[in-house]
Amino acid sequence: MTREEKAKPLYQIVAESISAQVRSGQLEPNQRLPSESELCQEYSVGRNTVRHAISELVNDGILRTVPGVGTFVVDTRLDKTAEYLFGFSQEMQFLGKEITSQVVDATIIPADAFLSRRLQIQLGAEVVFLNRVRQMDGEPTAIERSYLPHELCPGILEYDFSEKSLYETLSTVYDKRLDHAEQVIEASLATPEVSELLGLTPPAVVFVFRRETRMASGQVVEYVDSELRADRFRFYTNLRLFSTPEEFAFRRLPLKVAS
Repeated sequence: MTREEKAKPLYQIVAESISAQVRSGQLEPNQRLPSESELCQEYSVGRNTVRHAISELVNDGILRTVPGVGTFVVDTRLDKTAEYLFGFSQEMQFLGKEITSQVVDATIIPADAFLSRRLQIQLGAEVVFLNRVRQMDGEPTAIERSYLPHELCPGILEYDFSEKSLYETLSTVYDKRLDHAEQVIEASLATPEVSELLGLTPPAVVFVFRRETRMASGQVVEYVDSELRADRFRFYTNLRLFSTPEEFAFRRLPLKVAS
């Protein structure tokens, strides 16, 4: 035990240890904590100390106690829609979160073969590349790498996207009305670079997004690939039952713009 820890009350040391396990993912959302007697043995403290620590964490919203059942880790992940098309800033503000952005890179690059296919533009055409770390209530939460045909939004990098919304700028300044998108979501281990940018301790899981956003005409306005912290989000959608495989194949719908 360090000198600093010796100066703290025992219940606070126990509470900070459990809280650190929750933050690191060692204790997962909705996971049941060990019994009081097991915690007493683990931390070499008395039952009153464990109860005081748990009470503090319950008051902080980290744990919840179910009488006669046990103490559980609170699931603090946000519900994120997988059905409607929102900008990240817009959707998180709806949930009462303060969103800020750190611009990692903002430049014009030539379209390679991959971007040429994704954006439906000529090989070598100018592409706006905007790479941002999105912060929610001051915590790095997502990385977004957006690619846009420069001819659709000339001069867009003159705007400060550490403060402005990309989708709002496309709509209000360039009159590009986003209508629908096709999106793929996967779970993956964060790369060392992503872990560093998001403040994660490897190995850590992230949700990987790849999305093509289009106008009503079908023209691609943006291709984006991004990573979101899996310990901060879970996804929901409305499900529909299809009666036959053929109906599923022909009636799959893209993401819809929220009204």
